[in-house]
Amino acid sequence: MSEWYYAEGQQRQGPVGEQDIRQLFQRSQISLDTLVWREGMGQWAALRTVVDELQLQTLATVAAEPSTGFDLRGDYAAIDNGTAPLPGSGPLSASPYGASAASVAYGSAVPVHGAEVLYAGFWKRFAAYMIDYVILTASSMIIGAIVGLGIGGAASLAGGGSTTAGVLSQLLGALIGFGISLAYYGWFHASVGGATPGKMALGIKVVRSDGDRISGARSVGRYFATLLSSLTLLIGYIMAAFTERKQALHDMICDTVVVDKWAFTDQPHLQRPQLGAVGVVVLVLTGILFIGLIIAMVVAVGAIAGMAG
Repeated sequence: MSEWYYAEGQQRQGPVGEQDIRQLFQRSQISLDTLVWREGMGQWAALRTVVDELQLQTLATVAAEPSTGFDLRGDYAAIDNGTAPLPGSGPLSASPYGASAASVAYGSAVPVHGAEVLYAGFWKRFAAYMIDYVILTASSMIIGAIVGLGIGGAASLAGGGSTTAGVLSQLLGALIGFGISLAYYGWFHASVGGATPGKMALGIKVVRSDGDRISGARSVGRYFATLLSSLTLLIGYIMAAFTERKQALHDMICDTVVVDKWAFTDQPHLQRPQLGAVGVVVLVLTGILFIGLIIAMVVAVGAIAGMAG
Protein backbone atom coordinates (compact mmCIF):
# COMPACT_ATOMS: atom_id res chain seq x y z
CA MET A 1 0.00 0.00 0.00
CA SER A 2 1.38 3.40 -0.99
CA GLU A 3 2.25 6.08 1.53
CA TRP A 4 0.92 9.53 0.71
CA TYR A 5 1.91 13.08 1.57
CA TYR A 6 -0.36 16.10 1.41
CA ALA A 7 0.14 19.85 1.62
CA GLU A 8 -1.30 21.89 4.45
CA GLY A 9 -0.61 25.53 3.73
CA GLN A 10 3.13 25.65 3.08
CA GLN A 11 3.84 22.55 5.15
CA ARG A 12 4.11 18.96 3.99
CA GLN A 13 2.20 16.37 6.06
CA GLY A 14 2.60 12.61 6.06
CA PRO A 15 3.27 9.91 5.31
CA VAL A 16 -0.26 8.55 5.67
CA GLY A 17 -2.05 5.55 4.18
CA GLU A 18 -4.76 5.57 1.55
CA GLN A 19 -7.45 5.01 4.19
CA ASP A 20 -6.17 8.03 6.10
CA ILE A 21 -6.42 10.17 2.96
CA ARG A 22 -10.03 9.07 2.48
CA GLN A 23 -10.85 9.90 6.11
CA LEU A 24 -9.23 13.32 5.84
CA PHE A 25 -11.28 14.02 2.73
CA GLN A 26 -14.48 12.78 4.39
CA ARG A 27 -13.87 15.08 7.36
CA SER A 28 -13.24 18.02 4.98
CA GLN A 29 -9.73 18.40 6.35
CA ILE A 30 -8.47 18.24 2.77
CA SER A 31 -10.24 19.07 -0.49
CA LEU A 32 -10.03 18.13 -4.15
CA ASP A 33 -7.60 21.02 -4.62
CA THR A 34 -5.24 19.77 -1.92
CA LEU A 35 -1.86 18.84 -3.35
CA VAL A 36 -0.78 15.23 -2.75
CA TRP A 37 2.21 13.08 -3.66
CA ARG A 38 3.41 9.49 -3.38
CA GLU A 39 6.54 7.71 -4.51
CA GLY A 40 6.43 7.21 -8.25
CA MET A 41 4.64 10.46 -9.06
CA GLY A 42 6.66 12.96 -11.08
CA GLN A 43 5.42 15.92 -9.05
CA TRP A 44 2.77 17.02 -6.58
CA ALA A 45 -0.74 17.00 -8.02
CA ALA A 46 -4.24 18.02 -6.95
CA LEU A 47 -6.24 15.33 -5.16
CA ARG A 48 -8.84 15.50 -7.92
CA THR A 49 -6.36 13.89 -10.34
CA VAL A 50 -6.02 10.69 -8.29
CA VAL A 51 -9.67 10.17 -7.32
CA ASP A 52 -9.89 6.76 -8.96
CA GLU A 53 -6.64 5.51 -7.46
CA LEU A 54 -7.74 6.46 -3.96
CA GLN A 55 -11.33 5.26 -4.53
CA LEU A 56 -12.84 8.61 -3.59
CA GLN A 57 -15.73 8.49 -6.06
CA THR A 58 -18.36 7.67 -3.43
CA LEU A 59 -17.08 10.27 -0.98
CA ALA A 60 -16.89 12.84 -3.76
CA THR A 61 -20.52 12.19 -4.66
CA VAL A 62 -21.49 12.91 -1.05
CA ALA A 63 -19.37 16.03 -1.10
CA ALA A 64 -21.20 17.17 -4.23
CA GLU A 65 -24.63 17.16 -2.55
CA PRO A 66 -26.45 20.55 -2.50
CA SER A 67 -25.91 20.85 1.25
CA THR A 68 -22.26 21.52 0.66
CA GLY A 69 -22.90 24.31 -1.81
CA PHE A 70 -20.59 22.76 -4.42
CA ASP A 71 -21.39 20.60 -7.42
CA LEU A 72 -18.26 18.66 -8.30
CA ARG A 73 -19.78 16.23 -10.73
CA GLY A 74 -18.53 18.22 -13.69
CA ASP A 75 -14.99 17.86 -12.44
CA TYR A 76 -15.25 14.09 -12.35
CA ALA A 77 -16.85 14.00 -15.77
CA ALA A 78 -13.82 15.90 -17.05
CA ILE A 79 -11.55 13.37 -15.40
CA ASP A 80 -13.48 10.49 -16.96
CA ASN A 81 -13.48 11.89 -20.49
CA GLY A 82 -9.87 13.05 -20.35
CA THR A 83 -10.47 16.79 -20.57
CA ALA A 84 -9.20 17.57 -17.06
CA PRO A 85 -5.83 19.39 -16.98
CA LEU A 86 -2.82 17.16 -16.60
CA PRO A 87 -0.61 17.41 -13.49
CA GLY A 88 1.90 20.20 -13.99
CA SER A 89 -0.32 22.15 -16.42
CA GLY A 90 -2.84 24.91 -15.81
CA PRO A 91 -2.89 27.12 -12.73
CA LEU A 92 -1.61 24.35 -10.46
CA SER A 93 1.68 24.22 -12.33
CA ALA A 94 2.82 27.36 -10.52
CA SER A 95 2.34 25.73 -7.13
CA PRO A 96 5.34 25.75 -4.80
CA TYR A 97 4.82 22.00 -4.51
CA GLY A 98 5.35 21.42 -8.23
CA ALA A 99 8.46 19.86 -9.69
CA SER A 100 11.46 21.68 -8.31
CA ALA A 101 14.24 23.13 -10.41
CA ALA A 102 17.86 22.75 -9.35
CA SER A 103 17.81 26.20 -7.78
CA VAL A 104 14.81 25.21 -5.65
CA ALA A 105 16.64 22.12 -4.45
CA TYR A 106 19.59 24.23 -3.38
CA GLY A 107 17.39 26.87 -1.81
CA SER A 108 14.96 24.73 0.16
CA ALA A 109 14.17 26.82 3.25
CA VAL A 110 12.79 23.98 5.36
CA PRO A 111 14.54 20.59 5.21
CA VAL A 112 12.34 17.59 4.43
CA HIS A 113 13.08 14.52 6.52
CA GLY A 114 12.11 10.87 6.26
CA ALA A 115 13.96 9.91 3.06
CA GLU A 116 17.42 8.50 2.47
CA VAL A 117 20.20 11.08 2.48
CA LEU A 118 23.07 10.63 0.02
CA TYR A 119 26.33 11.91 1.50
CA ALA A 120 28.98 13.18 -0.90
CA GLY A 121 31.95 10.84 -1.17
CA PHE A 122 35.62 11.78 -0.94
CA TRP A 123 36.30 11.97 -4.70
CA LYS A 124 33.25 14.07 -5.42
CA ARG A 125 34.29 16.49 -2.69
CA PHE A 126 37.87 16.49 -3.97
CA ALA A 127 36.75 17.35 -7.51
CA ALA A 128 34.64 20.22 -6.17
CA TYR A 129 37.62 21.45 -4.13
CA MET A 130 39.86 21.47 -7.21
CA ILE A 131 37.37 23.65 -9.11
CA ASP A 132 37.21 26.09 -6.19
CA TYR A 133 41.01 25.98 -5.88
CA VAL A 134 41.47 27.05 -9.49
CA ILE A 135 38.95 29.89 -9.09
CA LEU A 136 40.58 31.15 -5.89
CA THR A 137 44.14 30.80 -7.21
CA ALA A 138 43.34 32.72 -10.37
CA SER A 139 41.57 35.54 -8.53
CA SER A 140 44.28 35.77 -5.86
CA MET A 141 47.03 35.93 -8.50
CA ILE A 142 45.30 38.70 -10.39
CA ILE A 143 44.63 40.79 -7.29
CA GLY A 144 48.08 40.02 -5.89
CA ALA A 145 49.74 41.16 -9.11
CA ILE A 146 47.81 44.43 -9.04
CA VAL A 147 48.75 45.02 -5.39
CA GLY A 148 52.39 44.12 -6.07
CA LEU A 149 52.62 46.59 -8.91
CA GLY A 150 51.04 49.24 -6.72
CA ILE A 151 53.48 48.66 -3.86
CA GLY A 152 56.45 48.54 -6.23
CA GLY A 153 55.43 51.80 -7.86
CA ALA A 154 54.88 53.47 -4.50
CA ALA A 155 58.27 52.25 -3.23
CA SER A 156 60.01 53.59 -6.34
CA LEU A 157 58.41 57.00 -5.94
CA ALA A 158 59.36 57.07 -2.25
CA GLY A 159 62.91 55.96 -2.96
CA GLY A 160 62.56 52.78 -0.88
CA GLY A 161 64.49 49.59 -1.44
CA SER A 162 63.21 46.90 -3.75
CA THR A 163 63.77 44.26 -1.05
CA THR A 164 61.39 45.97 1.36
CA ALA A 165 58.82 46.44 -1.36
CA GLY A 166 59.08 42.76 -2.28
CA VAL A 167 58.56 41.61 1.33
CA LEU A 168 55.58 43.92 1.79
CA SER A 169 54.12 42.78 -1.52
CA GLN A 170 54.38 39.11 -0.58
CA LEU A 171 52.97 39.68 2.90
CA LEU A 172 50.05 41.73 1.65
CA GLY A 173 49.44 39.24 -1.15
CA ALA A 174 49.22 36.39 1.37
CA LEU A 175 46.77 38.35 3.52
CA ILE A 176 44.65 39.21 0.50
CA GLY A 177 44.61 35.57 -0.61
CA PHE A 178 43.52 34.46 2.85
CA GLY A 179 40.80 37.11 2.94
CA ILE A 180 39.48 36.09 -0.48
CA SER A 181 39.32 32.42 0.53
CA LEU A 182 37.58 33.25 3.81
CA ALA A 183 34.99 35.42 2.07
CA TYR A 184 34.52 32.87 -0.74
CA TYR A 185 33.85 29.85 1.44
CA GLY A 186 32.16 31.80 4.22
CA TRP A 187 29.64 33.43 1.91
CA PHE A 188 28.88 30.57 -0.49
CA HIS A 189 28.41 27.92 2.22
CA ALA A 190 26.05 30.20 4.16
CA SER A 191 24.12 31.19 1.04
CA VAL A 192 20.70 29.82 0.13
CA GLY A 193 22.27 27.06 -1.95
CA GLY A 194 24.88 26.11 0.63
CA ALA A 195 27.41 25.47 -2.14
CA THR A 196 30.47 27.03 -3.72
CA PRO A 197 30.72 27.05 -7.54
CA GLY A 198 32.76 23.86 -7.32
CA LYS A 199 30.12 22.11 -5.25
CA MET A 200 27.37 23.39 -7.54
CA ALA A 201 29.19 21.86 -10.51
CA LEU A 202 29.31 18.50 -8.71
CA GLY A 203 25.72 18.74 -7.44
CA ILE A 204 26.48 18.80 -3.72
CA LYS A 205 25.96 21.24 -0.84
CA VAL A 206 26.92 21.85 2.80
CA VAL A 207 24.21 21.73 5.48
CA ARG A 208 23.85 21.04 9.18
CA SER A 209 23.62 17.39 10.18
CA ASP A 210 19.82 17.79 10.38
CA GLY A 211 19.59 19.36 6.91
CA ASP A 212 19.28 22.97 8.05
CA ARG A 213 21.11 25.75 6.24
CA ILE A 214 24.30 26.77 8.04
CA SER A 215 24.67 30.27 9.42
CA GLY A 216 27.32 32.78 8.39
CA ALA A 217 29.16 32.39 11.69
CA ARG A 218 29.22 28.60 11.39
CA SER A 219 30.39 28.88 7.78
CA VAL A 220 33.31 31.11 8.79
CA GLY A 221 34.09 28.79 11.69
CA ARG A 222 34.07 25.83 9.30
CA TYR A 223 36.64 27.57 7.12
CA PHE A 224 38.99 28.02 10.07
CA ALA A 225 38.36 24.39 11.06
CA THR A 226 39.64 23.32 7.63
CA LEU A 227 43.02 24.66 8.74
CA LEU A 228 43.06 21.92 11.36
CA SER A 229 42.28 19.35 8.68
CA SER A 230 45.31 20.66 6.77
CA LEU A 231 47.64 20.78 9.77
CA THR A 232 47.03 17.09 10.44
CA LEU A 233 48.96 16.22 7.25
CA LEU A 234 45.61 16.32 5.40
CA ILE A 235 44.35 13.38 7.47
CA GLY A 236 41.41 15.56 8.49
CA TYR A 237 40.34 15.70 4.84
CA ILE A 238 41.02 12.02 4.17
CA MET A 239 38.66 11.12 7.03
CA ALA A 240 35.79 11.92 4.66
CA ALA A 241 36.54 8.69 2.81
CA PHE A 242 36.07 6.51 5.90
CA THR A 243 33.58 8.10 8.29
CA GLU A 244 29.96 6.95 8.36
CA ARG A 245 28.47 10.17 7.00
CA LYS A 246 31.50 11.07 4.87
CA GLN A 247 32.49 13.80 7.32
CA ALA A 248 35.93 15.37 7.35
CA LEU A 249 37.44 16.59 10.60
CA HIS A 250 36.14 20.14 10.09
CA ASP A 251 32.64 18.76 9.44
CA MET A 252 32.68 16.93 12.78
CA ILE A 253 33.89 20.04 14.58
CA CYS A 254 31.17 22.25 13.08
CA ASP A 255 28.30 19.71 12.88
CA THR A 256 28.05 19.87 9.10
CA VAL A 257 27.68 17.31 6.33
CA VAL A 258 28.20 17.48 2.57
CA VAL A 259 25.25 15.92 0.77
CA ASP A 260 23.65 15.64 -2.66
CA LYS A 261 21.84 18.82 -3.67
CA TRP A 262 18.50 16.95 -3.63
CA ALA A 263 19.00 15.63 -0.08
CA PHE A 264 16.53 16.97 2.50
CA THR A 265 14.16 18.09 -0.28
CA ASP A 266 10.77 16.81 -1.42
CA GLN A 267 12.40 14.96 -4.33
CA PRO A 268 15.10 12.77 -2.78
CA HIS A 269 14.78 10.26 -5.62
CA LEU A 270 16.75 12.69 -7.81
CA GLN A 271 19.90 12.12 -5.74
CA ARG A 272 22.70 10.55 -7.75
CA PRO A 273 25.71 8.69 -6.28
CA GLN A 274 27.65 8.84 -9.55
CA LEU A 275 30.62 11.17 -9.85
CA GLY A 276 29.26 12.65 -13.06
CA ALA A 277 30.99 13.89 -16.21
CA VAL A 278 32.26 17.08 -14.57
CA GLY A 279 33.83 15.15 -11.71
CA VAL A 280 35.49 12.64 -14.04
CA VAL A 281 36.98 15.38 -16.22
CA VAL A 282 38.30 17.29 -13.18
CA LEU A 283 39.89 14.19 -11.66
CA VAL A 284 41.49 13.15 -14.96
CA LEU A 285 42.97 16.61 -15.50
CA THR A 286 44.19 16.71 -11.90
CA GLY A 287 45.84 13.31 -12.35
CA ILE A 288 47.57 14.42 -15.55
CA LEU A 289 48.88 17.59 -13.89
CA PHE A 290 50.10 15.62 -10.88
CA ILE A 291 51.96 13.12 -13.06
CA GLY A 292 53.44 15.99 -15.05
CA LEU A 293 54.64 17.63 -11.84
CA ILE A 294 56.28 14.39 -10.67
CA ILE A 295 58.06 14.00 -14.01
CA ALA A 296 59.24 17.61 -13.90
CA MET A 297 60.61 17.12 -10.38
CA VAL A 298 62.45 13.95 -11.39
CA VAL A 299 63.96 15.72 -14.41
CA ALA A 300 65.01 18.68 -12.24
CA VAL A 301 66.63 16.42 -9.63
CA GLY A 302 68.45 14.54 -12.37
CA ALA A 303 69.74 17.77 -13.90
CA ILE A 304 70.99 19.02 -10.53
CA ALA A 305 72.69 15.69 -9.84
CA GLY A 306 74.33 15.83 -13.29
CA MET A 307 75.71 19.31 -12.67
CA ALA A 308 77.01 18.30 -9.23
CA GLY A 309 78.78 15.30 -10.76
